[in-house]
Amino acid sequence: MSEKLRSKEYFDQRATREMGKHLHTKTRSLAETLASACRILAMTGQEAGLAGQISARSERENAYWTLRFGLGFDEATADDFIEVDQDLNTLSGEGMANPATRFHLWVYKARPDVNAIIHTHAPWASTLAAARQKLVVLHMDMTPFYNDCAFLADWPGVPIADQEGVIISAAIGSKRSILLAHHGYLTAGSSLQEATYLSVYLERAARMQIRAQAFGPLIPVPDHLAQEAHDYLLKPSIVNATFDYWSRQADAAIGQGARSM
Repeated sequence: MSEKLRSKEYFDQRATREMGKHLHTKTRSLAETLASACRILAMTGQEAGLAGQISARSERENAYWTLRFGLGFDEATADDFIEVDQDLNTLSGEGMANPATRFHLWVYKARPDVNAIIHTHAPWASTLAAARQKLVVLHMDMTPFYNDCAFLADWPGVPIADQEGVIISAAIGSKRSILLAHHGYLTAGSSLQEATYLSVYLERAARMQIRAQAFGPLIPVPDHLAQEAHDYLLKPSIVNATFDYWSRQADAAIGQGARSM
């Protein structure tokens, strides 16, 4: 007699309970989490000179924390983050903000659910942006972006003024990521861990799409399966455990580099 097959919902709920029990996020300060995120972005090849940006919402209204201008992701430490107000005046720490982070404030104002923003000119995502191509969800690893990756078709220019913030915040809407034509991408997470997770996977998704195009038409994942995988892969326990793993990788790489000097 064949055994009755249990539903996927049963296994989903069981996995969620067990992840809650066994996966524990490492405790870090906000500055330490920002520094870890920067090391992960550097490790995954997402630096672009000083064009890369990272920020986290401050407890103060209309303010956020960001890497002081002049440093790259690969050299950021917990002491290198400053708090700035809506006019980019430095409130805490020493130094100035990247002038192009001004549009972050507009996203924070429009999205109370967003607590962290990452913007880079990562190579593969920038290639899609240069070609003005939207992301197509072709593979399980791309499903975190199913119905969750907006597209801005026209570049508003260097985002150092208010108008660019209005345009970008309207274009991303309620989604967690956006491809910016002729530019790069933006991820907006409920946490720094989520924004970083989305950043790494968006760059991988862009690479996969570009490579897949060489083999014929792009075939999207069926909608119902893409939505199911989207919700599963964005569980906070998975996001946070992945961030911790990448952080350990980045720290190990730094340690290896120091030992080889």
